Formats: sequence, C-alpha cells, structure tokens
Amino acid sequence: MFPHGEEFTRQDTLRGTITPERAWWDLQHYHLEVKVDPDTKSLSGKNTVKYKVLEDANRMQIDLQAPMQLTKAEQDGTELEIEHDGDAHFITLLSDQPVGEEKELVLTFSGTPVEAIRPPWDGGLTWQKDSNGLPFIANSNQGIGASIWWPNKDHGYDEPDQGVLMSVTVPENLMDVSNGRLIGTDHDKAAKTKTYHWEVKNPINNYGININVGDYVYFGEKYKGEKGELDMDYYVLRENLKKAKKQFEDAPKMMKAFEHWFGPYPFYEDSYKLVEAPYLGMEHQSSVTYGNAYANGYLGRDLSGTGWGMKFDFIIIHESGHEWFANNITYRDVADMWIHESFTAYSENLFLDYFYGKEASKEYVLGTRMAISNDSPIIGTYNVNSEGSSDMYYKGANMLHTIRQIVNDDEKWRSILRGLNEEFYHKTVATRQVESYISQKAGINLSPIFNQYLRDIRIPIFSYNLKDGELFYRWENVVVGFEMPVKIYVDGKELDLKPTQRWQQIAIPQEDAKISVDENYYVGTLNISGD
Repeated sequence: MFPHGEEFTRQDTLRGTITPERAWWDLQHYHLEVKVDPDTKSLSGKNTVKYKVLEDANRMQIDLQAPMQLTKAEQDGTELEIEHDGDAHFITLLSDQPVGEEKELVLTFSGTPVEAIRPPWDGGLTWQKDSNGLPFIANSNQGIGASIWWPNKDHGYDEPDQGVLMSVTVPENLMDVSNGRLIGTDHDKAAKTKTYHWEVKNPINNYGININVGDYVYFGEKYKGEKGELDMDYYVLRENLKKAKKQFEDAPKMMKAFEHWFGPYPFYEDSYKLVEAPYLGMEHQSSVTYGNAYANGYLGRDLSGTGWGMKFDFIIIHESGHEWFANNITYRDVADMWIHESFTAYSENLFLDYFYGKEASKEYVLGTRMAISNDSPIIGTYNVNSEGSSDMYYKGANMLHTIRQIVNDDEKWRSILRGLNEEFYHKTVATRQVESYISQKAGINLSPIFNQYLRDIRIPIFSYNLKDGELFYRWENVVVGFEMPVKIYVDGKELDLKPTQRWQQIAIPQEDAKISVDENYYVGTLNISGD
C-alpha cells in the first residue's frame, strides 16, 4: 500500500490527512496564551482559534499530543463535548456555522510536554539552565508537530491568514522571545511573572511558532533592503553578548545575498530575529533560533570538506534561508519537505557564490555529495505525516545545482528562484507546483529530472563507448522516460549532448580521446569501451 514499505497507524493518518473534520474550516488567526513554569516543566493556557466556515459542517478536529491535555473547548460561552482519539480531538459545535462567516473557538490546555532528548531532530521542549543557573527554555518541533505543546490544526496545508498573537507568561526575572514583534509587556507583581505579547501579522506555519525563555539581552540594527528598512533584532544570553555582536555580522551578509538570489525578505512587517536557543537551531519564522556555539561552520566543522564551509556560520545562513523556503513557500504535506530543505541546503552555496564567486560555490556543493546516502526517495509518503530521506538536503541541493547547469543562464536561474518566492508568496504548495513552475520558466521539460532525483534512489550514469572514430552514448540507471542534456569534455574541449536511454553517436576522430562529464552534473560515468 505504501511505496517505501513503511507501516502507518490510524494516528498517522489522522495527523497527516486533510480529514473532513479539517477541510470545512479555514484558519484565520490564533491567540495563543501560555504560561511557562520552569520548576515543574509544565505549560498551561488557552488558544483562541478564529476560523472561516467553508462548508456546511460542525465537527472539528483539533490536535494536541499526550501527555498534554485538552481540558476544555468553548464557543459563544458554551462548553462543548470533546471526543478524544489519541492525539486527535473531535469537537462538535452546537451553534450555527454559516458558510462564509468567521467564528471563534477557545481551547484550554495544560500538562508537561514531551521533553526533547536530541533537539531539534526528535522535537519537544528543552529545559536547560545557563551558566548563571537561570532557566533557558525553548521548543523545537518540526516533524513531531506543534501539537506536541499547544492545541491547533496541526497540518501544513492551512496557515492562519491573519497571523498569530502570542502572550507568553514567564517568571519576572526572565524574558520570552517569540515570533513577530513585541507589542506589549504586562507585569504581575503579586504572581512575580511577566507576560510578553508578540504579534505576527503574516501567515505562519504551525511548527514555526516558538517560545524562547531565558535571561536575554538585546541588540539590533536596521538593514536597507529591497522593500525598505528592515529591523534585524538579536536576543542572546547575557553572558554571550560580546561573542554575538561579532558572530552575528553574518546576518546582514545573509540578507544581502538571499535578497539577491531569492527576492525580498518575506516578512518585513514582522521583522527578522536571531534568538539564542539551548539547541543547534531551527527556522522559526521571523524568530530564527541559534545555537551554533558562536563558531563558523556546523559546530566548527565544514560539512563540505572543502574549507568553504568555514567561511560562514552554518546556522545563521541555513536556518535564515528557510525564511524563503519553508516559511514563505511552505509544503502542504510533510512528504514534500524537500521544498524546504533542498532549496535551503542549496542556499548555502549561493551565499558563497555571492561573496566568493561561482568556483567557490561549485566546490562547496560538490563537496557535500559525500553526505548523500541514496538509501530511499527524497519524497516521502503522502497523507500520513511521513517525510522522505535526509538526502533531501544535499542530494536535493545537487539536483538544483544540476538544473542550474541545464538552464545555462545564471540570470534566468536567479529569476526562477526569485519568481518562485513571488508566485508562491505566503502560500502552501505541493511538489508538482514547484516542478511545473521551474520547467515553465526554464522553457525545458524538467519532469524526468525531478522524477529521477526526487522519486528514485539511483544516480544517472552516462554510459559511453569510443570506437572507430565515433562516441556512442546514452543514459543508464534511470527512470523510464529519463532524458537530460549534459556537458562533456573531449580532450578538454567542451561538447553539449542530449542523451536519452537510446544509444546515440557522434564523430570523435581521436581514438584515444579522454572523455569526462562536467562535474557540476550529479551523475556517474561508465566507459564500456573495449567490452
């Protein structure tokens, strides 16, 4: 039933499918109110969900994962019955739900959320302390889902069109930093707490909503960007202020490179923030979290093995790249996570391209090939909350680098990347939409290439035979219908070919000519001469 041999449960289906109990209502806004208790590692609060009625229905699915508890649901002052089915909760609404109208549902929740063991990969809440013994707390929940800690419509296809208001209550000696802009702070002296109100005006994916609690200090700058003045704000632990002021110089450099390649930063209204977190980092929208030890590379290591990866802070560049690919353009189904990770892994070498040139970016992206496993397809299984292979990072990046060679026009390629962010601005998308757009704008049918690299684990092999003054060549190890133009070198002389799965031939007078494929193409080669 499932193409990769996985087994899935009813809970996977409830989480990963646009169920009838989800389809009839469209998210408009969340007001998430949450109190963080560091002593008990617990959360409590309520979420007011504003939605628009699309169809005649009254049974709603809300997601909240155990051990968190959804304790109450209210609409128009009436408490409603909740039917619990694992991590999915079904609420039958009693009041009329006229099509086209906006309604509100108030959800009350509390509990001790799952604690992250290896954040951000396994997901959950992280409860640590800084060097002064003060609490240092954050969530990271891509994959496992935002419903690990607060009740919501936990599926990628629907984002709150009118944004989110977050009201986060923490001990008075700490600060919360969340998405968007800080619009107010309340102090309850009796309870010895402060409540920070953060407003997001743009649509936002659920997993990108975050809380960061600690002894933060602030610094910032104004960036003159493509859409005017952008606030770039930085929140770090008090003890790391000096290091952060130096390391975060990569942030405006990132913005300059990525606005060049991808178009304007997509959330000027909500500002851009880097926030220190007690784990490596995550692409929370307008609140990018940072934990890369204030060092270049990936925790001080070059993932490409070329030296170029030490020219930038990996977390600042990679996680900020997600503002365009993940937060601006968001997958509808987690099976299409490559839309987030392939483009963003590719953004690393585009950053190098902008500041250090095309040869540097080429060396970097080719160097990352050593991280590719080719163990399972990049695209996962749809409708069951299943992501594909981790090859979505650097195999995906090398696929895009290969397509850049096929387009063979850097300005056109840049216009395609910028055009994606304009065409799908603040939208959720499926793979086919992205594929079609790139093919259309490139003027080339790239479907065979996407099928090969996204849906198959094999790497195309350029097979050739030099015999009697002719070069015979074709593609092998490929999906049905695969064809891709490629650049080869014959004794160093460039030659453009359009191989298919059928043998073709071209005159090559030199019997002992040295044949090589341009290494920018992510393919293998096989010389069968003499067989």
